[in-house]
Amino acid sequence: MVDQGSGTSESTRKEVYHFPVQIYYEDTDFSGVVYHANYLKYFERARENLIGTEALVKLWEEEGLGFSVYKVEMGFFDGAVFGDLLDIRTTVEQDGKYRLVFHQEAWRPEGKKPAVTAEIEMVCLDRSRQVKPIPTLRLG
Repeated sequence: MVDQGSGTSESTRKEVYHFPVQIYYEDTDFSGVVYHANYLKYFERARENLIGTEALVKLWEEEGLGFSVYKVEMGFFDGAVFGDLLDIRTTVEQDGKYRLVFHQEAWRPEGKKPAVTAEIEMVCLDRSRQVKPIPTLRLG
């Protein structure tokens, strides 16, 4: 179960988490914009930061549980370029007892709309890759 630490029901309040990503030359393709697959890396870093690396390690070592991407839908609207500092914005909701849905957006500096959007569905798996209920997570 997702615990956003707010004491407020998720149905009435979805906290937006921010994670900065600096765009380096190595992130770009021949056209000078960020290579599309790199956004998956940025979104992954933001999710890991949101849950916490230590919490994820502890969950794996002590309970044998980890997360796996189940489904991804993405939209590309405005490519980031070398030198941009992206703001990765994330909200998360639990969809039933087995799935987390992360709504993520990459915003360019001074952007009027997200450059890239993603809806990433994740499930919790044990060491034998069997689906398990989502454990309680403290986000942020």
